[in-house]
This record gives sequence, C-alpha cells and structure tokens, in this order.
Amino acid sequence: MIKRRTLLTAAGGTVFGGALATGIARADATIGINPGTTYGRWEGWGTSLAWWANVFGARDDFADIFFTTKSVAYNGRTLPGLGMNIVRYNLGGCSKNTVNGQSMAVSPNIPAFKQIEGFWQDWNNEDPASSAWNWNADAAQRAALVKATQRGAVSELFANSPMWWMCVNHNPSGAANGGNNLQSWNYRQHASHLAAVALRAKNNWGVNFATVDPFNEPSSSWWTATGTQEGCHMDASVQAAVLPYMRSELDKRGLTGTAVSASDETSYDLARTTWNAFGSTTKALVKQVNVHGYQGSAGRRDLVYTDVVTTAGKKLWNSETGDSDGTGLTMAANLCLDMRWLHPTAWCYWQVMDPSAGWAMIAYNGSTLQAGAVQTKYYVMAQFSRHIRPGMTILDTGVGYATAAYDAAQRRLVIVAVNTGAAQTLTFDLSRFAQVTGGTGGVVRRWNTVTSGSGDLYTPRTDRYLNGKLLSVPFAAASVQTFEIDGVVM
Repeated sequence: MIKRRTLLTAAGGTVFGGALATGIARADATIGINPGTTYGRWEGWGTSLAWWANVFGARDDFADIFFTTKSVAYNGRTLPGLGMNIVRYNLGGCSKNTVNGQSMAVSPNIPAFKQIEGFWQDWNNEDPASSAWNWNADAAQRAALVKATQRGAVSELFANSPMWWMCVNHNPSGAANGGNNLQSWNYRQHASHLAAVALRAKNNWGVNFATVDPFNEPSSSWWTATGTQEGCHMDASVQAAVLPYMRSELDKRGLTGTAVSASDETSYDLARTTWNAFGSTTKALVKQVNVHGYQGSAGRRDLVYTDVVTTAGKKLWNSETGDSDGTGLTMAANLCLDMRWLHPTAWCYWQVMDPSAGWAMIAYNGSTLQAGAVQTKYYVMAQFSRHIRPGMTILDTGVGYATAAYDAAQRRLVIVAVNTGAAQTLTFDLSRFAQVTGGTGGVVRRWNTVTSGSGDLYTPRTDRYLNGKLLSVPFAAASVQTFEIDGVVM
C-alpha cells in the first residue's frame, strides 16, 4: 500500500497547534496522569494478514513472534513476541479460472504475492458446496489465520476488493478511472461471499470472526486498473446499499453474533465524511467503526471520536495504519496521538512484514520472498503491545506524546512515552491516584528503545525509583520508554 501512503504522508499537516499536533514534549516536561478520565477497556493490538501471510503464513515462528509474548528465536537472535491478539483476514478477489469464456483482468503492476485468491470463483452457482467454490484457495493466509486464532487472537474479516467477476471491468485492482467498480447487480453477492467465508471459518477452520467489514478504503480514488494491489472504489451510496445485505447474509447463515464493521476509510477526515453521509438506518447496521491512520499527525481525530463514540455510541478501532519510517519513531508518535485524541479501543498495523524496510517490522525480499532483517520499529511496537494489554483501562495523560493504562487486578499502571526531540527529562505526576508504592523500595520497571538504532532496543532496566508520587526519567533523543508501576490504586 505504499503508493497511497506516501501521498497521504506528503499531504499531511496539523490541525491542533504545537505539541499536541506533533506529539513533541517541551523540554523537561511534567505529565499528569488523570485516573478520573478514562477512555474505555482496551481490546488489543493487531495486524492484517494479506500479503505477508500469503508468503509466510505456514511458519510457526512468525505466528509466535507476532501473536504471543514468548521469546522466539529468529535469525540468530531472540525476539520478544509482540503479543498481538487481533488478526484481520483479507478475503481476496483474485482467481485464475475462466468462466463462460471470461477471466480476470490483471493490472500490469501488481506483484503475484499481492494477488489474494478468493473462494467463490464462478458466478454460475452460489452454493458453497458446489464446484463454483474453491475452498483450497489461499492456503498460506488461512494457515496464518488459524495459527493466530490458536494463539488466542480475535479475528476480523475484510475485503480489499470483491471477486474479479463482480467488478465492472473484471479487474480487482480498480476501475480505469478510479470510480465505482462493484457491479450493482452484485451488491448482495459481495456480501454473500463474505458471509459464506465467515460460516466456513466457523464450521471448518475453528475461527469465529467477531466482525466483518465489506470495504477497504472504499471512498479513495486511487483504486485503478493499473494499481499495485487489490482495491475497489465504492462511494458512500454504494456502501449504504451493501451494508443491509451484509447484515442479512450473516443473519440467514445463523451468524447473528457476528458484527458488521465499516468503513475502513483511509483517513480520519474521510472516515467522518463517510460516516456522516450515512442515514440513521445505515448507521444502525454498523456496530464497529473502523478508521485507518494514514493522515499521520494530521486530521481531526477528536471529531471522529465525538461523532462515532460520543454521539453514535459505537465502538471505534484504528484498524489499519503504517508509515515508511523504519525507526518506529513516527509510528510511536502517531500512536500516542491516536490514544490522546481518537481514543480507539484497538490499534492494528497494516503489514508487520513488508518488502519495504521502512514499512516493515520484519522485512523480506519482494523478489526472492526470503525473510530478512528485524527493524527498530519492531522493538518500538513491543514497547506498547507487550505492556498495554487487553482488559486494561486507558487513562488520560493530557498530552499527545504519552499514553497510560491501568490494570485493576494487578494494581499496575503502565505508561508509554515518546520523545521525538532532543534529550530531556520527563516527570510523571501520579498525585491524583489514591495510592502509589511501586515495587520493592519504590522501584519502577522500565524498557527503553533508542530509535536511532545505536542504543537500547526494548532493553529492560530496574534503575528508576518513585519520589513519592513522582517519577522523573531521562529520555535520550528520539526514544521510547515504557514503565510498569505496581502498587497503584485509583
């Protein structure tokens, strides 16, 4: 997804002024953690499967690396498992068969590993037990889905494009002009394909999709016949026409507990535009609103939260994001902005493995498809995902460069802070908590990553102590630190 991501990054600006927009702390700042303002129960961290799983889905080491907190051997080193617990399965739109003399139109620019094979390959029969369906398709990505599920992950089903034969030009990369490309007579069929896969997953794969989203960045105009991946433009009116079918197709298969999510728009501002274009009946069909974070530090995250959570009472996820900064510093800064203003209850990275070292947490060669180097971004992700765990309560920090979460059962406060500028000391003021003792002798466990790659990489330390209800910690330039403070009572 590099083409559109690069465009969005280049176009990004800031809406809020100063430190709140950029996530940059003032020199030697004090951060007051406020247990009186909370933003819901944390559901977890995740990744989409799609391309990387189409290559590496059969490997148990990657399943352990991404979906457990085990220590895992990889390329001569030991990696701390990221502990992701959300997996997003990409239902493909490709197949190589011919139907009544017609076959898929293929973009000249899409690599083979980004062509994800769908299951309903022949429009002549909707019965999933018929020969029109190939349930042996997409074996590697399905293997990754099952492995993640077996390791405790919850799952979401989504589609970058409908099946090629549902598209106006039979091209699952998009229309020639980037316009609507789902044939109107296949609105229901697109939903039917998704629902049939959800039922198959439940009955045959041991996977219960919690949510299904029939769209992926549908309002964006870069989905063209010469694109580098699968994609399909569907404007808000088309989405509103598909969503009732999505609900009814799930229901008629007995999947009444599977929620509909939408619309996975590419940016915060576009997510609001689409959501507010829906009428009340359409909004009622959507239980979970998914938004992508490709506006970086720009966009009105706060208004998304107001429209979706405060006003509509919906669950809100940042279901996909990524950036080309392999140090992880940009990711950490934007993640903290999400926690400060968007207040999602889950956060997912697009591709944890990617041929681009900047986009990847673990890179691979796009030509040889050989797994490669671990990027610093991987260790930055660990600073968040291994410590802010499902079930914890997200607390207000009042700043856009730190996030905090509370585990009531463990009486543990977790703080993750990012310093994007020069070296400085950050002081965390915990005076609004009823009790703060820390570990033995007031010790505070911490983990540190210096994103320049010349220092700590998720290195654990036990060299910080509370001073009453204050914790002061030096931060190196361009670094991320995580703190676990025990003996905390709200």
